[in-house]
Amino acid sequence: MRTEPAIFAAPDALVRHFSAVRALSTALVGSLSDADATIQSMDDASPAKWHLAHTTWFFETFVLRDHVAGYRLFDDRWPFLFNSYYEAEGQRHARPRRGMLSRPTLDEVHAYRAAVDAAICDAIPTLAPDILALIVLGCQHEQQHQELLLTDILHHFSVNPLEPAVWPGAAKVPVAMPAPIGWISGKQGVTEVGIDVRASRAHEDFAFDCEGPRHQTLLAPHALADRTITNGEWAAFIADGGYADPRHWLSDGWAWAQANQVAAPLYWQHIDGVWTRFGLDGRRPIDPAAPVTHVSFFEADAYAGWAGARLPTEFEWEAAAANADPLSGNQLDAAGPVEPRPSTSGPAWFGDVWEWTGSAYRPYPGFRAAEGAVGEYNGKFMSGQFVLRGGSCATPRGHVRASYRNFFYPHQRWQFTGVRLAKDL
Repeated sequence: MRTEPAIFAAPDALVRHFSAVRALSTALVGSLSDADATIQSMDDASPAKWHLAHTTWFFETFVLRDHVAGYRLFDDRWPFLFNSYYEAEGQRHARPRRGMLSRPTLDEVHAYRAAVDAAICDAIPTLAPDILALIVLGCQHEQQHQELLLTDILHHFSVNPLEPAVWPGAAKVPVAMPAPIGWISGKQGVTEVGIDVRASRAHEDFAFDCEGPRHQTLLAPHALADRTITNGEWAAFIADGGYADPRHWLSDGWAWAQANQVAAPLYWQHIDGVWTRFGLDGRRPIDPAAPVTHVSFFEADAYAGWAGARLPTEFEWEAAAANADPLSGNQLDAAGPVEPRPSTSGPAWFGDVWEWTGSAYRPYPGFRAAEGAVGEYNGKFMSGQFVLRGGSCATPRGHVRASYRNFFYPHQRWQFTGVRLAKDL
């Protein structure tokens, strides 16, 4: 990250941004009961209450505790509960057991958030630029957790036989199927990718360390699809036996699909001859025109093989999206129904679904993790995961950019993950 984000040079601007980010997290859980916010449906997902407390712990620990004289912890027992993976911060509660934390209550967590918020806002005018940069990092960190919070709630509710809706959805207006995929010739030759921390463009005022350094890469002649794959197209893959034909699958993917009896995207069910999906607005028939989502890297790669294409590399994707508006597309603006929507305009690079790439999540040439605990933020996860690009309908608007690198293990699919195809020319 940059040490002096220009967009937040004025303390009052940072207070407004911090307050808005924190308010959105609170709004996202507004309809949840204490029980809703406590449950944990799988090891990969965390309770909503834990997300609220962990993001607060981040600000309390790395800003208030370390840089505000005289600050006293809200509760000195809670760092053990709400540290996630920071080894430098010592022992912590086991991740798979977070759903056992019936105490503190949701109300107590809200009180924790209010106390830390007030202390941060009071401290901002007194802090040095490098400490203000930690607050900016904390806001970006919380925006990541806002998306995780939504996708985790969706998974928690999906295992309830009642399949409750977080938010009632509006009646769907039928949208025509998009035109067949068109192909956009990508940049080729030596191309610069990644973030230069010295850049001055407003949307580059913040970047995670894994997005740099900026460097050169060689792109072979290729083309990318002008949109992502739809539910209707995915249903055709299923109907053609795509999940039953090992020719389309990587060996690890085939083993995973067989072991877990995977035959459709997560949350899909075939009911009375109709494909349905479960979402934050409950169970509904799939919209064949909407982007398919909740598919793993293994499924994405198998679909691409079946379609006679491949997944783009992360650098092909970044080069294509470099001049696109990262504030465009279907992204998260407020608490309410969240789902991918059919496209009604031209090529969109941001929003709706995170797009799997064929690139392993590894460091760029010259990458160095930051010193101290915040250096554990990204670098230590650069093993065994694949890069996704573009953001989703659950990504807070303003959080992503063309260089943003999300990453998950190839079997994971509880996030809003989808597919854009590429091909060699």
